[in-house]
Amino acid sequence: MTLRTVTATRYVTPLREGGSLPAIVEADDDGMYVLKFRGAGQGEKSLIAELIGGEMARVLGLPVPEIVFVELNPDLARTEPDPEIQDLIRASAGLNLALDYLPSSVTFDPIAGTVDAELASRIVWFDALITNVDRTARNANLLMWHRNLWLIDHGAALYFHHTWTNYLQRSRDRFPAIKDHVLLRFATELEAIDASMKLSRDTIEQIVNLIPESWLVTNTPFENSDQHRTAYIEYLLSRLEQPHVFLEEAIRARTLNV
Repeated sequence: MTLRTVTATRYVTPLREGGSLPAIVEADDDGMYVLKFRGAGQGEKSLIAELIGGEMARVLGLPVPEIVFVELNPDLARTEPDPEIQDLIRASAGLNLALDYLPSSVTFDPIAGTVDAELASRIVWFDALITNVDRTARNANLLMWHRNLWLIDHGAALYFHHTWTNYLQRSRDRFPAIKDHVLLRFATELEAIDASMKLSRDTIEQIVNLIPESWLVTNTPFENSDQHRTAYIEYLLSRLEQPHVFLEEAIRARTLNV
């Protein structure tokens, strides 16, 4: 399992609706990407969550734009008049993360739109697994593109890694925040899809091994990157152990909300 690496050649425009000030950039493959800066917000942790969450979703057959690594030259800051953007580019020099830009896509409207019950159930299951707090009616992080639903922005997921204390114990948390999921009311097949949502140890290890060395160990209790990677793997495998307590919580929340 690999990700492509591209080099940003032009800063196009900021996406100010994002708290971490992501931006549309052009790269040396002539592609356009939504760049997530390592120098913003939660830094590398947000990029790690974006990487793990996005690639896990892809393995599960969920629609996620291509994720790429992006090399960012701090010299790009010279052409930007906004001091905030200049500082962000300079602070993010080196390897960053981006998603393929979906031109003319629109934000999913939970009031006007509907979602197939199976797809909604699979997304709710997945977001409960990765403890994604950022798929609510206020901020769905879902796009409609060519009449299909696409998942974006998993940087707020896996929030356990902001403090590593008792992380294995916390891997069995039920995740009550799933009650606020924007697709919960459509997710009528949660029990039915559970058996098909499979992630093997090998798959988890391959995804975690994608994390660049330069994103690991900083502000953690780990002595080296191998220990850091192992902690992510242990957490995810523990979370996937039966019974799926996160699924039980999603079913309970849906029953109470219907």
